[in-house]
Amino acid sequence: MNIKSLLLGSAAALIAVSGARAADAVVVAEPEPAEYVKICDVYGAGYFYIPGTETCLRIGGYLRYDIGVGDSGTLDGVNNVPDHINGNSDRHDTYYKNMRFALRTYTGQETELGTLKTYTETRFQYGNKSGDYTNQSSTNSGANDWQTVNKAASLNFAWIQLGGLRVGKDETVYDQFVGYAGNVLQDTIIPYGVKDTNLISYYFDAGNGFSGVVSLEQGTGTYTIDSYVPHVVGGLKYKGDWGAITGVVAYDSNYEEVAGKVRLDVNVTKELSLFIMGGYGTDNNLTDPTIAFNAKGRSQYKPWGGNWAVWGGGTYKFNAKTSFNVQASADDDKNIALAANVAYTIVPGYTITTEVDWDHYGNYGNPSLYGNFTKADKKDGIGGMVRFQRNF
Repeated sequence: MNIKSLLLGSAAALIAVSGARAADAVVVAEPEPAEYVKICDVYGAGYFYIPGTETCLRIGGYLRYDIGVGDSGTLDGVNNVPDHINGNSDRHDTYYKNMRFALRTYTGQETELGTLKTYTETRFQYGNKSGDYTNQSSTNSGANDWQTVNKAASLNFAWIQLGGLRVGKDETVYDQFVGYAGNVLQDTIIPYGVKDTNLISYYFDAGNGFSGVVSLEQGTGTYTIDSYVPHVVGGLKYKGDWGAITGVVAYDSNYEEVAGKVRLDVNVTKELSLFIMGGYGTDNNLTDPTIAFNAKGRSQYKPWGGNWAVWGGGTYKFNAKTSFNVQASADDDKNIALAANVAYTIVPGYTITTEVDWDHYGNYGNPSLYGNFTKADKKDGIGGMVRFQRNF
């Protein structure tokens, strides 16, 4: 009887302990619902809502690798650099190469005062500079520019726009409203504007294809305003199915000069589009001897030589992947340039462009390169580039 009672008691104790443990079991909390990113297609592909806000964000950019060759002192050739063994007694031609990573951000949000937008672009680059280093000594600041280095990061865009009012760092309205010449890589062999500036601008849509812009600008570098008076730019555009006609005019407050450009774009067919753009500027006061090339009549809004300049060209699309682009340009100082390329999109977002460029510098030569040419000097050059670019 004692053994039987002991067994029964032990079984009851085990059952009681098991029940107690079951009552004390840890309860796992239910997982909270995940907050997935919501697509925002109001402003185009790639936007999504920032969680917890009504702001739509897009992150993009591109990777670009350029290889340039050319005659000494022209285009994108890097030439006559010293040999590592024999020094200046044995100089070689070599390449200009540059790798760029551009990071872009876009935001959009609807408000009671209109669409609130922002845009930024920051560039990081590794490579060398183009130019002619034949006559550069080791004491000159640009003597080693042929060497490949990490270049300084640059903030190329950073603006806020509410409705039609835009403030911040942008490219001058004088360039971006009228257009950036042709679809060639070197569209500024004869320059048509100095792009960077801080600004306050207002864009307006008048309807029926008409639009306009007014901009107060600070300028850049040596062309930065030297008083409280800003540079002033205004533009008008008419756009239709056939193409567009656009005009801009700029007042340079530093020199009290005026310059302007007019552009005509024509969509000849679905495959062929053409453009022509002309510029004219006054230069009575552009004689500041402390600023390079102002003695030759160049400024923020008239960077070409002489009073007038012209650019023209077009694009022909062979198919969805391949296009041919060409541009010719000339100015009042007898500078002439021609550029042509073939752009091929291997897969969506990845394009290789091969370009050939020719230039003839007349009275004063190319202001972006080392050295000056006298009126009697004439210089012809040929060069080109290959560009690999992945957009995302």
